Amino acid sequence: MKSLGLGLALPYLNIGGSLVDTQRGLLEIEKRTLDASEEYWALIKSQFSFAPKLRYFNNASLGGSPLLVQKATTHARDTLDGFPSKYMWGGWDDEKEKIRQSVAELFSVSNEEIALIHNTTEGMNLIARSFNLDPDDEIILGDHEHKSGSICWEVFQESKGVKIIRPTLPLLPQNEEDIVEVYRKAITPKTKIISICHIVNTNGMMLPIKKIYEMAHAQGILVAVDGAQGAGMISIDLHDLGCDFYTASAHKWLFAPKGMGIFYAKQESQHHLKPLIVCRGHNTKTIRRLENYNTRNLPELLGLGSAIEFYNYIGKEKIHDRSYELKNYFRSKIETISSLRLKTPASDTLSAAIQIVEVINKDVNEAQEYLSDNYNIDCRPMSTFGLNALRISLSIYITKADIDYLVDALVAYSDS
Repeated sequence: MKSLGLGLALPYLNIGGSLVDTQRGLLEIEKRTLDASEEYWALIKSQFSFAPKLRYFNNASLGGSPLLVQKATTHARDTLDGFPSKYMWGGWDDEKEKIRQSVAELFSVSNEEIALIHNTTEGMNLIARSFNLDPDDEIILGDHEHKSGSICWEVFQESKGVKIIRPTLPLLPQNEEDIVEVYRKAITPKTKIISICHIVNTNGMMLPIKKIYEMAHAQGILVAVDGAQGAGMISIDLHDLGCDFYTASAHKWLFAPKGMGIFYAKQESQHHLKPLIVCRGHNTKTIRRLENYNTRNLPELLGLGSAIEFYNYIGKEKIHDRSYELKNYFRSKIETISSLRLKTPASDTLSAAIQIVEVINKDVNEAQEYLSDNYNIDCRPMSTFGLNALRISLSIYITKADIDYLVDALVAYSDS
């Protein structure tokens, strides 16, 4: 946890009273550095601007940005429009590199291993398109992969005769080895790449990336990770995790402006990658060749810098701990109610701040509509894999009072 430096955001404090008011709220939070009470997390919640009366449990679909990030991004947009050519091509080069460094520090890697892209989909496409695999080579994709993490392999590799192996993951594994064994059995001498979610978006199951990577690496297999639901929810050291590639959308659990993503490529694995978009500078040797779009939405990129600052101000370990605190509080409430059934693995090694719950003998789409219409609760219905369950995202702007409200609404629906 660190005191608020507001490096990128500091110049924006002079643009109007509303941002100064936001700063006052952050300074109030700063006074409670060691506090993890519900009152503290209510202060964190106050930094977000959701619609009146909305209870937002849908962060796994799309996160909200805190007020500081919103205002900093707006000011950057105004600055760009004031002198377009200056700021689009060169005026913010130093700021871009500071953001790259802050992202690298967040994930405990080198800034030469981080590209600043648009979203997880772009990152997965970049990986899938880069390889010149031979017909009958094999790629392993578990059955819970997000469509954006599987379609790219189908289009760029399966269409050339590369085989995609789709092993079935257990919905409620008892331990990490249950999952590792699925991948172990899927590997053959022809396996070249394992493409895998860190945390699946279906039922919130967390996959043991480090153990799978160690097994794969011993056999010369590369591992690419869809980290859309991991980055920001839990503390991650990518060097320790071991994977070759990790890509994430920063507009979920990192609260960045929409359309900002992060791409990590291990230094020794970068030679495999080819830019999706080529223009001047495409043949440089640094990872920056993967983000060379010529013209891009730089205000949102600066907003990512402010989002990382906000995140670091709270502290990644504190956020990590809060993810598990909310998870365990939610599960403790649900487990006592016979009409509700959890369908996410219980172990803290197998899930965190995404949990799914079935209202027994009720249709999940009707349940979602009831919660929205009667309680202003937004969450995601999950019907694939026979789940028939509501996906509940427990982000840092969720309080235990919010969870109590949600559980009461679920009980009311189960009794209706």
